[in-house]
Amino acid sequence: MVGRFPIAMRSVGCLLLVAAVSGSLGGAGAVAAAMLVAQGVASPVLGRWADRVSQRRVLLSAGAAHVVALTGLLVAIVGRAPILVQVVAAVATGCASVSFTSFMRARWAAFVEPGLVRTAYALESVLDETIFLVGPLLVTVLVTGVHPAAGLIVCAVLTATGSVAVALHGRSEPAAKRPEAAPRKAIAVTGVRVLVVAYAGMGFLLGAVDVTMIGFAREHGNPALAGVFLSLTAVGSLVAGAVFGAVDWTLTPRRLLALTTAVLTAGALPLAFAGSSPVMAGLAVVAGVAIAPGLIAGSTLLEALAPKGSLSEGFSWLSSAGALGIALGTGVGGRLADTGGFAAAAVAAVGGGLVALVLAVAGQSALEPEVVAEQ
Repeated sequence: MVGRFPIAMRSVGCLLLVAAVSGSLGGAGAVAAAMLVAQGVASPVLGRWADRVSQRRVLLSAGAAHVVALTGLLVAIVGRAPILVQVVAAVATGCASVSFTSFMRARWAAFVEPGLVRTAYALESVLDETIFLVGPLLVTVLVTGVHPAAGLIVCAVLTATGSVAVALHGRSEPAAKRPEAAPRKAIAVTGVRVLVVAYAGMGFLLGAVDVTMIGFAREHGNPALAGVFLSLTAVGSLVAGAVFGAVDWTLTPRRLLALTTAVLTAGALPLAFAGSSPVMAGLAVVAGVAIAPGLIAGSTLLEALAPKGSLSEGFSWLSSAGALGIALGTGVGGRLADTGGFAAAAVAAVGGGLVALVLAVAGQSALEPEVVAEQ
């Protein structure tokens, strides 16, 4: 959790720092977006490297590089360097950002008995929801109550601490494959590609849902309610994830993926018809119910589909696809909300969910682990 808190803090801290120093939200958005896109592109590369040379080496080397790059980004922002310099520093920071969530899921697959893997992934989802509930609040308090740069400084400390601590936990580390015995790339597996695109669709839905709630709060004259709605969505996801992980499901992971994706898509549709804040609050909980279960089902499937020596890479692909989907959903949803209101963003969210649902249903044969195992 220490190493993962920056996931929910870094971009917010960057936005707030740039805005505080330069007064430009446009410049702040450009710097934060550059860091997020770079992280999404580099994450599978770092995952593949971890599968080849060990997670320990990647965590230590990338963690050190990340701290150096983040320090450079801080200097560039506080020193009011040209926006291009800040963007380059942000790209370097993103490229050295290890996907902790992906690495942890690969470790659970190597560390626990097969029957406990889904429960472990449920725990991961609960921890992630907790981080995204607390992280933005923590970084906002640091920036506004301590110093504008305090948020990113704490991110650097947490990343370094978490990287070293996990790197030293050798019992959970997946075995690295020698270069001459390198496993097949995870993304080369058809089922993994289907899952990656489905995750992007789910991410698009989540990004558009966030914009829907922000737009609703704005249109009803109380922007502060947006944080309440988003927190309620996370609460619904957290509780559902804990319950989902505790149940001994008889359905296969691919069936569970289709089911949870259908519920996720259906949960977004009523948001377009919310007429009051109490109604939106209730619908926010409903919209979050299938988030963690869907991610748990996807993680369980990935663990079965990806070549055993490519789990870090495989989970990194899922993480990147989800993050890029969220970014696209936020952008498209925001544009639609500006022109057609919050309901238009909710409809866009349903569209992203339908993409994920169609892939989950139509790709059932590709998502069959036994078929992949024979390749």
